[in-house]
Amino acid sequence: MIGGLPARVGHGVVHDPKARTGHEVDVAVIGIADESRPPLLALGEAKWNDTMGIAHIERLQHIRDLITQAGRYDTTGTRLLCLSGAGFSDKAYAAAQADPDVQLVDLQTLYGME
Repeated sequence: MIGGLPARVGHGVVHDPKARTGHEVDVAVIGIADESRPPLLALGEAKWNDTMGIAHIERLQHIRDLITQAGRYDTTGTRLLCLSGAGFSDKAYAAAQADPDVQLVDLQTLYGME
């Protein structure tokens, strides 16, 4: 699901210098660095009672772009994880179908009930 072996899993804030704001990230998975920059394996947002939609995916894409611009992590294989207890919109499902880097994680997937 995350495309590599994680070295650290956490959360944090990604700063957006142009907008002069910070974007909270619920899940950040950093892999083992081989030669240069460590890979950012996954970025994720978690919602319990909200149906997640395309705006959540676009937000994660924007955050990934900010991290890419900062140059600290290798983002070439970064997966975008949407974790939801309430499910996903049709547009979110379509985006996940079109882009293998977008992963939708519902309760059945999270708890291995499939």
